[in-house]
Amino acid sequence: MPKNLGYAGIAGVPLENGLYAAAAGAIIYALFCTSRQISTGPSSSLAAVAGGAVLVTKLGGQEAAQLVAAITLVTGALFLLLALFRMGWIAQFLSKAVITGFLAGAAIDVTIGELPKLTGTSSSGDSAWRELATWIQGLGEMHWKTLVVGLVSLGVILGLRFTAPAIPGALVLVVGGLLASGLFDLGAHGVALVGEVPRGLPSPALPDWDLVRTHLSTIGIASVALLLIGFSQTAGDARAFATRHRYRIDVNQESVAQGMANAGAGVFQGMPVSTSLSASSLNEAAGARTPVASLITGGLVLLTLIVLAPLFSALPKAVLAAVIIDAVIFGMIDIGELRRYYRVARVDFWIAVAAILGVLSAGVLAGVVIGVVLSLGWLIYVATSPRMPVLGRQPGSQAFRELDENPGDETFPGTAVLRLDSGLFFATAEAIDDRIRAVIRESEPPLHALVLDLEGVDFVDSQGAAKLAELYEVAKRDGVALRLARVKPQVLAVLDADGLVATLGADSIHGNVDQAIEAQLADDARPGVLTSV
Repeated sequence: MPKNLGYAGIAGVPLENGLYAAAAGAIIYALFCTSRQISTGPSSSLAAVAGGAVLVTKLGGQEAAQLVAAITLVTGALFLLLALFRMGWIAQFLSKAVITGFLAGAAIDVTIGELPKLTGTSSSGDSAWRELATWIQGLGEMHWKTLVVGLVSLGVILGLRFTAPAIPGALVLVVGGLLASGLFDLGAHGVALVGEVPRGLPSPALPDWDLVRTHLSTIGIASVALLLIGFSQTAGDARAFATRHRYRIDVNQESVAQGMANAGAGVFQGMPVSTSLSASSLNEAAGARTPVASLITGGLVLLTLIVLAPLFSALPKAVLAAVIIDAVIFGMIDIGELRRYYRVARVDFWIAVAAILGVLSAGVLAGVVIGVVLSLGWLIYVATSPRMPVLGRQPGSQAFRELDENPGDETFPGTAVLRLDSGLFFATAEAIDDRIRAVIRESEPPLHALVLDLEGVDFVDSQGAAKLAELYEVAKRDGVALRLARVKPQVLAVLDADGLVATLGADSIHGNVDQAIEAQLADDARPGVLTSV
């Protein structure tokens, strides 16, 4: 409950809207899901995206709530379309490194936005850097009683997290904050309170069409971002729990469940919902074995809305800020994963760093676009820049390995072995052309034979076949014999249909690289054939 209030604060909507979404998400998801432990509701990452959209549009109050409800509805519709057309692969356009960086950047951005609530000051700016600078500049007008409340709140929630993690720190902090607010009359002493949180249930309603039409592009970008992030969370978490408890889930049905949950949350004036790993883990630890646990959770939220909601009106904003900061820092920043990127694949680390800087410099919503561009850019680079190492033969064997890693392996003067580690198609044709021409041009002594190891080529299109025929002509013009080794049947069928097999001759296509080398050495040894030494 306290975290859902905080998520509403991150999204820039009235606090009760976080509870509306929590109830609708939990109940509706349980009616359609196949997972037994998953808990669905608002999350810090989804709230950050929704809040980014609110900041871009500069809306507030009920208009902001309608904007977020519209984003939630569209996100639900996209989830349903994803399930209908079985397009889960679309989530692959946002790499894990980009998601890790985006979430970390969004967490820092949200934390900077909450700092003024801890100090009783204000900040402004169109980027996290500017907002941080204006907050620092305004520290001279700090409200000391608010600062005390904020520091004590941070101390309590962080202290419990590290010393007694089994205790729900957010709940303890909110209850303590409400008690302190009443006992010390903090509102009368200038400490800002969250304000009225009305009792009762929301009525179903659709967002105002004029508002939707005015901000259609923002709604679209935010909804796609929520879909990409939400689907990756849902599919991964649902599979993890199913594997752990030995049952199967239907990913498409899970998309339906998330779509309906978001559609319901949007209709009931809520905010985006998705899998909550922490809440799902709590379900699991408590012994949940069916979606009834989710139904009970939703029912308890409804009961709270009917009976207890007004109690939250006296909650100091500094307390809520501490809840939010704790949630985003420990729920969205994965230091361990960033360290793993740095250790395992340095390029992924720098992609994550670029995503962080993109969010902090351009905002959360623009950061999503930057993240997608980074993912697609890296995908295009990898697809169009395949590895093509030169090989040598391991002494005393028929195995061929990369010369860069095994410089002592056997080579054959005048003959080079080149392995293609990708498909041979339109995206790689030019890279392969450049590499083969460079090998022919730069080899010492000059080449008279080139063996292409095509074991890594499992696909060739018409442009790839044409490129190989062109390279055959280039090699022939330079007096270089071209041989192919380890050609897969489906690749060979395309090359045969294009006439290259007939052009090369069956004796130039070999079952393995060693056979190709031995055939070339035999040709070199024939009388009247010039052998390079």
